[in-house]
Amino acid sequence: MIRCEPREAADVARLIADYPLAWAVSRAFHASPLPLIAETDVDGRVTALFGHCGRRNPLVADFAADRRGLVLFNGPQGYVSPSLLSQPDWAPTWNYAVLRFVVDVDIVEDETLDALDRLAAHLEGDRWSTDRVGPRRETLLQHIVAFRAHVVSVETGFKLGQDESRTGFAEIVAGHPDRTLAAWMEEQARP
Repeated sequence: MIRCEPREAADVARLIADYPLAWAVSRAFHASPLPLIAETDVDGRVTALFGHCGRRNPLVADFAADRRGLVLFNGPQGYVSPSLLSQPDWAPTWNYAVLRFVVDVDIVEDETLDALDRLAAHLEGDRWSTDRVGPRRETLLQHIVAFRAHVVSVETGFKLGQDESRTGFAEIVAGHPDRTLAAWMEEQARP
């Protein structure tokens, strides 16, 4: 019942879509939280992470000097209290879904507007677009730059259960106060 790997490749992309804010880290140990969009192949595997940051962000100079970096995503997570289970000897734990990407970063200046538009579309749908900023958009574009982080490797940590019985697992899913975490647990437990 316990799965530490996602059920399918698309679950990794879905975690990124649901939790797009990631820590981007350079080899010089500069780090910034940045919202990113997953780019996938035809099988749904994440091949790159696309985003933008301020030109003054130390990551820009770091990645120009050394493309290798790390991108860390935190998905649903939460404490699991023994009070949720009828089993008296069960111990507390923490459930979570996390991703760790080793990447090679390219600064893609000519895609900066696309990075903004794609992020706005992902987060706002058709409710808002960068066109609404008007003439100020060109000024803003001078201060940011797009980048694409090509995936070298990925480690997934989908610890969404431990050694519960089926009954214990069902009690946790039914009673956990974080319904999003409970939904991820239930989904990942399916065969």
